[in-house]
Amino acid sequence: MAHRGTGFFDTRGNYHKTPEDATISDLAGILGKIGEGDSLAPGIAQMLLQRRSEIERLFSEHDTMMADYQPHGAGAKVTRLEPRAS
Repeated sequence: MAHRGTGFFDTRGNYHKTPEDATISDLAGILGKIGEGDSLAPGIAQMLLQRRSEIERLFSEHDTMMADYQPHGAGAKVTRLEPRAS
């Protein structure tokens, strides 16, 4: 007998049984092929999802640091030096 179910699709339209699997597939797609032979991207994507709160905290701290960051010499006029003759 037929029955009804729920499925999840990644951005490429591939079916997954769980939202985690669909998200891992999308993350792996963003990472691309990593390593030789079978790609390490799916495993890395799974770790990224598992450690999401830690990663989001790091990116939040990064954004806070970048808000006030001024690279050395930013806004100053920089004069290029001619290369020295050896």
